[in-house]
Amino acid sequence: MAASVDSAGTGDLPVTGRPSVPRPGPLPWVAMYHSVGDCSDDPYRITVTPERLGLQLAWLRRRGLRGVSVAELLAARARGGGRDLVGLTFDDGYADFVTGALPLLRRWGCRATLFALPGRLGGDNAWDPLGPRKPLLTADGIRRAAAEGMEIGSHGLTHVDLTKADDLTLKTELVESRALLEELTGVRVDGFCYPYGTIDARAVDAVREAGYAYACAIDPGPLTGPHALPRVHVGQDDTSWRLYLKHRLHRLRRRPVEGL
Repeated sequence: MAASVDSAGTGDLPVTGRPSVPRPGPLPWVAMYHSVGDCSDDPYRITVTPERLGLQLAWLRRRGLRGVSVAELLAARARGGGRDLVGLTFDDGYADFVTGALPLLRRWGCRATLFALPGRLGGDNAWDPLGPRKPLLTADGIRRAAAEGMEIGSHGLTHVDLTKADDLTLKTELVESRALLEELTGVRVDGFCYPYGTIDARAVDAVREAGYAYACAIDPGPLTGPHALPRVHVGQDDTSWRLYLKHRLHRLRRRPVEGL
């Protein structure tokens, strides 16, 4: 996977013997979700109800789009396709992914990437001071998601801001979280997601050196690339009209980037 992502857009040697220059491609559209459940107490706006998620997935399919994991999206882009695909990501590994999201993803023929925290299995979102406390998936929950065809990626061990971490913590969050998830699922972990969406050049370099094929951020600006993919927040207020605008504006605002 690493080679296909980082070499996306490269071509064979032409008749002249000169290597072809990769053409920057338009950035893929990647939607960022978190929790799927009751959103009556939601100070961080991280929750969508199952009803709203179902309407959003239906909107994608009506427009000829299909939600897939980030790994599948990038692999399709590397082959020159994937224009009808949208990356779906769910951060933090909330327990309601299994009860709220999985049935709807299955119904609408979609897949997604679940970014989990193996250092907090069966715990809760203690990093959110305003609450409410939301339970996180257990090891069995993550294995179930993987068995249903979802990509499992790392969100670090414990949801630490990597831009504020010392060198040892940074390496531990990246390397140990990946090893634990691979041991848990028996599947290679290629994707990473920056906690809080915060990044800097040091964090991006560390993610790349840890062997991840790609990483998701939120709005990485000049660091945008395979290891700093921008995403679009999708929430409870995103009706079909708002989704249309977000999808349209994403294509207009994001410049093509080499390697994507």
